Amino acid sequence: MSSASSDVRSRVPEPTSQRPAGQSSPGSVTSLTDQRIVVLDFGSQYAQLIARRVREQNVYCEILRHDISAERLREIAPRGIILSGGPASVYESGAPRCDPGLFRIGIPVLGICYGMQLACEALGGHVEQTERREYGRATCQILDASELFAGLPESTDVWMSHGDQVSGIGDNFRVLARTSTCPYAAVVHKQLPVYGMQFHPEVTHTPLGGQVLRNFVLGVCGCAETWHLGDFAQAAIESVRERVGARRVICGLSGGVDSAVVAALLYKAIGSQLSCILVNNGLLRKDEQAAVISEFTTHFKTDLHVVDAEQQFLSVLAGITDPQEKRRRIGHAFIECFKAEALKIEDAHFLAQGTLYPDVIESGAALDGPAATIKLHHNVGGLPEELGFELIEPLRDLFKDEVRRLGSELGLPETLVWRHPFPGPGLAVRCLGEVNCERLAKLREADSIVVNEIKAAGLYRQTSQAFAVLLPVQSVGVMGDARTYEETIAIRSVNTDDFMTADWSRLPYDLLARMSTRIINEVAGVNRVCYDVSSKPPATIEWE
Repeated sequence: MSSASSDVRSRVPEPTSQRPAGQSSPGSVTSLTDQRIVVLDFGSQYAQLIARRVREQNVYCEILRHDISAERLREIAPRGIILSGGPASVYESGAPRCDPGLFRIGIPVLGICYGMQLACEALGGHVEQTERREYGRATCQILDASELFAGLPESTDVWMSHGDQVSGIGDNFRVLARTSTCPYAAVVHKQLPVYGMQFHPEVTHTPLGGQVLRNFVLGVCGCAETWHLGDFAQAAIESVRERVGARRVICGLSGGVDSAVVAALLYKAIGSQLSCILVNNGLLRKDEQAAVISEFTTHFKTDLHVVDAEQQFLSVLAGITDPQEKRRRIGHAFIECFKAEALKIEDAHFLAQGTLYPDVIESGAALDGPAATIKLHHNVGGLPEELGFELIEPLRDLFKDEVRRLGSELGLPETLVWRHPFPGPGLAVRCLGEVNCERLAKLREADSIVVNEIKAAGLYRQTSQAFAVLLPVQSVGVMGDARTYEETIAIRSVNTDDFMTADWSRLPYDLLARMSTRIINEVAGVNRVCYDVSSKPPATIEWE
């Protein structure tokens, strides 16, 4: 199928004239990231959140390996280095460590929690296990209101999460803050630009944590506020245009905001050289294929190919219940379908994907990054090698909220920009247990009810992601005078700024009651509805 829109000029800014391949551009993505902060990851999922909070200060931040050499850091020349927290104890054998030379290369260092303990131990301090672990709010007394704590009150709430702490700082450090249980809540080295804090400034539970990070990034490190998404958009467009030249790019569409923003950015860069492919894997939300076709033939003047592969995907998923195996099989089936369609498109040289920074981190694929693989992302690997394409990932360095803002910068309609995220494997990872037509039909109807009720209540923009999950759990119920033994739907709704951490939505009881009543009455085979009140962490947003 191939179609294009006649009114695209009124919706999406037109692509500007092409710059000949190889000609220099007035700006580049690299130029926007010259003044950067790097986070060394010691295994904490908060490392991503630290990076996001730094970017809120309009300064670019990226995550690197914890064991990167001091010499390599000198070459990269960041304006500042942040050492993340981590689950290990610094005194344990095999605990992750950094190159001690990084403390003496003249670049400001901020250690957070485990990072503070590493810095203090490396520079003459002592770390030991506390009598009891400390998790939660604490009141921090600021002893020195200069530098890190400039502009903060004498007392402020902070969030602690540790089992060890610095017990001695010797003569090399000066105390900046303390709590009733932590005498060295924040310190600074007397000769070196090395700071440490036991609490976590990156989490929202530390209300003034953003100001603390701002003081470090702009004040101590002297960074300029050069990271702006409007500039990033133009630089990325110029970069794509120069790299692609006159060749053709294929972009996979899913209907989600990530692929939509990639398509919009590519359209502005190369116009008619873009071909899009939508694979209907039978795992889409209710009426989603029709909606995607409508949106992408209304808002984009591009070549759109739709592949109907429902039976192929359901066949490879038959009898599979393990979530990682589901993702693997869906990824392989996607490659087969996409490859078959892509080979029909002449002169295709590049493949564009909507990979985001959290995808890269959680897949364990970050540049120099040691983060554990949380889940498989089929859009992070495999396909380019299968097809012999060069890969273009213009959103690879962005977080989800940055992608939404970029979509607005590119002129996308709100219906696309603010659509709730949908996982690459689709409903398969919300259909716990076996995936088949009957169970998918139940889930699809229940999910539609959840989303439509949230929209009707005016809460769609106030919630970040809301959906239904079909559980492989049957329970006894009574409908009329008959006993039932049917399946259970869980409703999941979360609020988050960055999708790296999330809290469950406090939906009104009457809204939950309407959802439950409608699902039980309208979805055959379901007799019980539950509401998920888990936060991330420790849970993930998706159930699989």
